[in-house]
Amino acid sequence: MKIDQIENEIDELGDAHASSSAVNPMKEDAFNLSDTEKIAMITEDVKHILDTLGMDLNDDSLRGTPLRVAKMFVKEMFAGLDPQRKPKASTFENKYKYGEMLVEKNITVYSTCEHHLLPIVGKAHVAYISKGSVIGLSKMNRIVDYFAKRPQVQERMTMQIVQELQKALGTEDVACVIDAKHLCVNSRGIRDIESSTVTSEFGGAFKDPGVKREFLDYIKLDTTF
Repeated sequence: MKIDQIENEIDELGDAHASSSAVNPMKEDAFNLSDTEKIAMITEDVKHILDTLGMDLNDDSLRGTPLRVAKMFVKEMFAGLDPQRKPKASTFENKYKYGEMLVEKNITVYSTCEHHLLPIVGKAHVAYISKGSVIGLSKMNRIVDYFAKRPQVQERMTMQIVQELQKALGTEDVACVIDAKHLCVNSRGIRDIESSTVTSEFGGAFKDPGVKREFLDYIKLDTTF
């Protein structure tokens, strides 16, 4: 396909958050290579990009950039693509019989837009109502971080967080709201530095208007970036 045809297709799509499913699109052989092999290959790719842009990779400031970027991609920014890095969502019996919703709000989100590979920065607010099990508070943060550390679409990430907690807790009564800035909007294109994107997923009891309202009142969606 010629580059102009590809550009036309991309222009028609625009910045729409189109996604084929709630699962990140991955190749069947995605994990055939070791992290070391991936870092070596990405290092060469980054060298090629910078060289094509006319950068002098012999300069002291740039010499280590390709390797630094490759390690950052594999070990940090996109570490959540590897299921072996998935946090263990250990749960415990709700011995104290706490029956109200538990809300963990203002969980920091650092993710990457899969359309432009630019940062998504914001806050996640997660809640659940126990059906007999509870989960450690830090595990909720780790689950958010795991699904954030990959090329993402915010809508998909919101759904994935809820689905993972539902599975761990054995209940549909889970909710998540994410309020985030997308640098693909803030720093390029329309360059609207004030706007943010809000997504939500409400499961089980949280679909009830009264329960949903209680959750939203708790988080008072007034995110400061």
